[in-house]
Amino acid sequence: EEEQQEEKRDDSSRHGGRVRCFPHERGSWATHVYLPYQAQEEFLELLELLVSHARTYVASLTAMEEFHVSLSQSVVLRYHWINPFMQGLKERLVSFHRFFCVADRVKVYTNQNKTRTFVGLEISAGHFQLLELVSEVDKVMEEFDLPVFYKDPSFHISLAWCVGDLTGSLQGQCLRELQDIVDRFEDSARLLRVQWEQIRCKSGNKFFSFPLR
Repeated sequence: EEEQQEEKRDDSSRHGGRVRCFPHERGSWATHVYLPYQAQEEFLELLELLVSHARTYVASLTAMEEFHVSLSQSVVLRYHWINPFMQGLKERLVSFHRFFCVADRVKVYTNQNKTRTFVGLEISAGHFQLLELVSEVDKVMEEFDLPVFYKDPSFHISLAWCVGDLTGSLQGQCLRELQDIVDRFEDSARLLRVQWEQIRCKSGNKFFSFPLR
């Protein structure tokens, strides 16, 4: 598979004005392990309802363009570690089977340094399998002296984000109304039951996929 040139400039307009939390050195690649979620049309309809309602509380909310459940923090890999890292993931994840999750609880999150707020759908069923996956990903992280995942994680699919800590505006009344929209959405039980078929790892601008059995 051919190597792509890594992006040299860090043009903040290309990623929504977000600033990277770690310095970009040549040869260091931001890396993230996750379960990709393919959004169907109905999911995007539900997303539109949720985001437009939440904007009546926080006008600056922006809908996500891609959806996933994180299995790792974003870490920095040296270029020459990428292949052994992916090989390590492949070996640890090869025996995992496909499984279902239910993502139906609206929840508000902030990133660690509280510079961004997210509205997400928390996973209410399938938590145990996700913890098992994370423990394997963590072992690979430890081999490379990289930070492991958060303790007692709340697994979720982020739906929208805004700059700053706006938890106060989104909790309470807003959150209850958003949950109500999810609960009343036609066929939401089927829509929010997700079967995971692969794990993905993004490193710099390269994607690696690990199919589940």
